Amino acid sequence: MKIKTGDTVKVISGHYKGTIGEVKAVNPKTNKIIVEGVNMIKKSLKPTQMNPEGGIVEHEAGINASNVMIYDSKAKAAGRVGFSTDGKGNKTRVNKKSGKEIKGGKK
Repeated sequence: MKIKTGDTVKVISGHYKGTIGEVKAVNPKTNKIIVEGVNMIKKSLKPTQMNPEGGIVEHEAGINASNVMIYDSKAKAAGRVGFSTDGKGNKTRVNKKSGKEIKGGKK
């Protein structure tokens, strides 16, 4: 999967199209990612000892990784992810549209 936790992405399809947010979690098995503020759902919780009031909680649900593109805030453009190597054989991720190296992102 080319998108990692901590990357800034732009949603390119669906109800939240055009929204820019940070990736909170990645699940490569299901090809889903959780983006901050995108695909908000409401869940009813029963009262428990930890949460005696219960109630309705709102949080993000996963979206397919194909519905987002990596976002470059300096160029203000979304692009695909490519890879390049330096002379030492180190592989780095590159934004294909701006040509800049993608910094950040945790494995």
